[in-house]
Amino acid sequence: MTATWDSATLAPVVLVRGAEAVLAERAVTSLVQQARAVDPAVEVTRLEAAAYAPGQLTYLASPSLFGERRLVVAEGAEAMTEAFLVDCLAYIENPADDVWLVLRHGGGTRGKRLLDAMARVGTVVVCEPLRKEAEKADFVRAEFRRARRRIEPEAVHALLDAVGAELRELDAAVRQLLADTTGVVDTATVDRYHGGRVEASGFRVAAAAIAGDAAAAVTLARHAMATGTPAVPLVAALAAKLRTLAKVGAMRGRGLSASQVGLAPWQVQRAERELRGWTPEALADAITAVAQADAEVKGASRDPDFAVERAILRVAAARAR
Repeated sequence: MTATWDSATLAPVVLVRGAEAVLAERAVTSLVQQARAVDPAVEVTRLEAAAYAPGQLTYLASPSLFGERRLVVAEGAEAMTEAFLVDCLAYIENPADDVWLVLRHGGGTRGKRLLDAMARVGTVVVCEPLRKEAEKADFVRAEFRRARRRIEPEAVHALLDAVGAELRELDAAVRQLLADTTGVVDTATVDRYHGGRVEASGFRVAAAAIAGDAAAAVTLARHAMATGTPAVPLVAALAAKLRTLAKVGAMRGRGLSASQVGLAPWQVQRAERELRGWTPEALADAITAVAQADAEVKGASRDPDFAVERAILRVAAARAR
C-alpha cells in the first residue's frame, strides 16, 4: 500500500520514504499520534540505523513484562549498517503483534532489498520534495484547513513570494501565522509578518517596476538596500518576474499549458494581468537591462546600488512607453 505524507496510516510495518524531511517528520509525528490514540501508554523508542548494533531491534520488539504496545522509529535508514539490514529483513518476515515499526529512509538505493521487502509487506509513505508552486500553495492551504483557519487565495501567493521555495521556511512561516494571528489571514497580515524579508522586498520592487511605477520601485529598492538587503536578490527578483512574463507571453497562440512552461495556474493569471501594456519588444528591452544589471551587481560595476536603480528605471520606462 502506498500513501502520501498526509494520509499515513499506522500499520505493523511502515516505510516513510523520500527526501523531503519536513513532510517525513509530519508523517512520523502522525504515526506516533495514531499509536498513542490506540494505546496512551505506548512505549516509543527511536534508534539510528546508521549506529545500529546487532540484536537491537530484536530486543526492542521482544515481549514486554507489562504488556504495553511499542512503537519503534528507525531513523536514517539511507545510512543503515549491515547489521540493521540483516535484522530488519528478518523482523519484517514475522513482525511482533504488539509492535509497530516505522522506518525512515531519506532516499537513495542503500538497503534496496529491505525497501523492496517493506513495500511488499507494509505501507510505504511517500515524502518527495514539493517542486511546483501549486504543490506548495496546496501545502499552505492544507495546513490552514487542519487548523480550522482560513487564508485568502492572494495571501497564499503573497506568502510564497515572501518566504521563497524552501519548504521548511514555508512551514515555519505558516506555523507563525497560525500561532500569532486570529481569524482570516489576508495579504496585509502576511506583509506585516514577512514583508521585511529579502524575498518580499525584491517581489515588491519587481512588481512596482513591472507596473511602470518607477518612483515607487526606486523608493522601495532604496529602502531595502538601506536596511541591509543586498543588490543581487533585488535584481534576481526583477529577472524572475520578467522570466515569468516572457513564459506567459510565449504561451499565447502556441496552445501551451501552465505546466508546460513550469508555472502554476495562479502565476499565469497574475502574469496575464501584468502583461497588459507590454509589447514583445519592450519585454526584450527590459530583460536586456536586467541581464546587464545582473552582471554589474555580481562584480562588473563598482556601484551595485546604482546598477539596481538604473535597471528599475529602464524596466519601468519600457512598460510605460
